[in-house]
Amino acid sequence: MQNFYVYLIASLRKNKLISYVGFTNNLSKRLKLHNNNKGAKFTKGNYWKLLFKKKYKSKSEAMKNEYILKKNYKLRKKIKEKFFINE
Repeated sequence: MQNFYVYLIASLRKNKLISYVGFTNNLSKRLKLHNNNKGAKFTKGNYWKLLFKKKYKSKSEAMKNEYILKKNYKLRKKIKEKFFINE
C-alpha cells in the first residue's frame, strides 16, 4: 500500500520567508524537484527546506488535508516559527 505525504517547505525570497504546501507519494524526489527548478512554478529559483510532513494512507485524505493547510495561514506561520525556534 502506498503512502502519501502533505508537506510544507520554506525558502527566503527578498529577505522574506515564504512557504509552499503540497502533497506527494515520494517526498525526497519531490523536494529534489523543487530544488532543481522542476517543481511547481511558484517554487522555481529558490532553495527549499522541508519544515513539516505528515503521512496519510490515501491520496484523497492527503489532498483534503493539503487543501486545509494551504488555506490555513495561521497554522503555516506557527509551523514556520516553531521550526526556526527549534533549529
